[in-house]
Amino acid sequence: MKDKKYDLEERLIDYAVEIIYFVESLPNSKAASHLGGQLLRSGTSPSLNYGEAKSAESKNDFLHKMKVCLKELRESYNCLRIMNRAKIYKSEQKIIELITESNELISIFVKSIETATKSKKTF
Repeated sequence: MKDKKYDLEERLIDYAVEIIYFVESLPNSKAASHLGGQLLRSGTSPSLNYGEAKSAESKNDFLHKMKVCLKELRESYNCLRIMNRAKIYKSEQKIIELITESNELISIFVKSIETATKSKKTF
């Protein structure tokens, strides 16, 4: 995630891969297993749902899928924050990078959803 990509789909795929690597590196504990499983699901979901959004059948379908992406990104963000506060990680730098990337992706999706909602109202 060092180089920011402007292709959102590629950026989401990179994010999912980084989440996978992060979860695979977690310590062997009940909390890490529980939160890691949750993070693995929510952190890989946005890239998959964004692929569906790009093939949406209508504006409403597109908005729904984009909102699902946003929901999953927010869940990932909060999960990472919990893990950070509980010190459930092997690399503090990596978890901070993931928290930052989650927050940036959330901002992108909030703006995209706002834009799509406004353009929907003009029709």
